[in-house]
Amino acid sequence: MLNRLQFWRERGWTPISASDYAEAWARFGGSVATHPEVVARLAELAGISVRYLGWFVDGQLRAAIPTWGRYLALSKDVLKQQGRRGLFDLGNAEIILPLAADARVPLRHRARYLSELNAAQVIGISEQPEGLALAREPEQYSKKFRYNQRREQRLLEDAGGVIRPMLELTPEEQARIYADLFLRRWGFEATGKAHLAEVFGLLRDFMTGSLIYLNDEPVAIQVLYRVEAPQWISLEYINGGVDPQQREFSPGSVLSFVNTQNEWAHARALGKPLRYSFGRADREYKDRWCNRVPVYQV
Repeated sequence: MLNRLQFWRERGWTPISASDYAEAWARFGGSVATHPEVVARLAELAGISVRYLGWFVDGQLRAAIPTWGRYLALSKDVLKQQGRRGLFDLGNAEIILPLAADARVPLRHRARYLSELNAAQVIGISEQPEGLALAREPEQYSKKFRYNQRREQRLLEDAGGVIRPMLELTPEEQARIYADLFLRRWGFEATGKAHLAEVFGLLRDFMTGSLIYLNDEPVAIQVLYRVEAPQWISLEYINGGVDPQQREFSPGSVLSFVNTQNEWAHARALGKPLRYSFGRADREYKDRWCNRVPVYQV
């Protein structure tokens, strides 16, 4: 029965190697959650092998997907089924699959948050009730909003606030600070707390962004991963933490402003659009920073 179901899911698809998948991603693009190294490193951490599938037209590879059984690879559902729930946190990451622009392929593996960039190429998807929150371009914020953000940053720095790159810290330091500030902000433990240092080490090549210190103590941190595809930059804001006792200086808001401004500047220097995802469009603060865009599921 299982083989018959697998045959139905994979009908038209062909098993390919990890290097074939990496070549497809490098050619057609993708997102953080589908990047070949992100998939390979986190799958190895989970101890779950990845089955890569390709779609060929006239002998040419035109689409590729990484899978875990009947799901796309790195699925939270599979981690839960395998007793590894919360092993790592990619939030509700935008899924951009490496598909040729003229590809038309069926997708029968379960997936959520499939990007609008793939919507015209994939058969068998439906729009999700909830959308995705993508950061607005700097010019889309009002002059008042930008003025207020710069003012908050200036007040914070005048009070002794210091903005430091995340990569100045070791993965162990990042994990300790993030776990502490996340707990202070939300009142519960961060997903995958026991493995944070290991995950941050595995994904260090993709980590970006800054954190904020006040009086030599960390007061705001955000976990950001960035990958460069041929035609765009994909960035995931996974989650963050902030010290609520420093609310008068709005360090969380300042950090969002600094990180988004810096990432837009980086993307524009490369001449590429930026897909800076705040994950599911489910909180009011995200509407301040983001536009809601549709996403799809299987």
